[in-house]
Amino acid sequence: MQSLKHVGRMRISNKKVLVAYRTLPGDAYNALVIQTENMPDDMHNAIINLVESPAAQEAYEFAEALDRTQFPDGSRMLPNLHVTGRLIKVPTDQVEMTPTIGVSILLSELNQLIAEQRGVAVNDLSLQPQGTEKMPVVKETAPVAEKADTVKTTSASVNETVPEVTTFDNAESEAKHYRSQADKLAKQAAEFRRKAEELVPTKKAK
Repeated sequence: MQSLKHVGRMRISNKKVLVAYRTLPGDAYNALVIQTENMPDDMHNAIINLVESPAAQEAYEFAEALDRTQFPDGSRMLPNLHVTGRLIKVPTDQVEMTPTIGVSILLSELNQLIAEQRGVAVNDLSLQPQGTEKMPVVKETAPVAEKADTVKTTSASVNETVPEVTTFDNAESEAKHYRSQADKLAKQAAEFRRKAEELVPTKKAK
């Protein structure tokens, strides 16, 4: 049986969702999901066909494939889902990923596993903002049957950056990218330790 990435359901309501972003920059314990119920048939069929495609299954985040694909009306999927209020921000511990029938894992647990495999913190899993594209400000809502801190994107504005697609030619270039990031973090850590020592020197054991 084929295993599908990016497919899940809400833990409380059992509503089916597609996970556009498993984590968000600076917000590792929330995700952006798309509820597939009540979508017009043409949109629903197009997005289901996409998530089942090799392009989506090979993508790190489903949003990458969404941003490269058009709905039947010619609009790019990711911006369309934003302006129509179909991207919903939810806690990762409220989403169950269902890669195959009878198999499920909380998105929060999946993110932890991915972080451990990559040797990074959960906070470092998100696609980082690049360029000048913006993410809409989210509006607080309280959808029925879901937690009150669930929020839905609106078409109101563009004040926060949207993660842009990051692609790698091969595993070697991806590894080089992560090593570069690790070097930067190591330098920052050393600088923080130096500043801490200046403020309060470490007491040496007698």
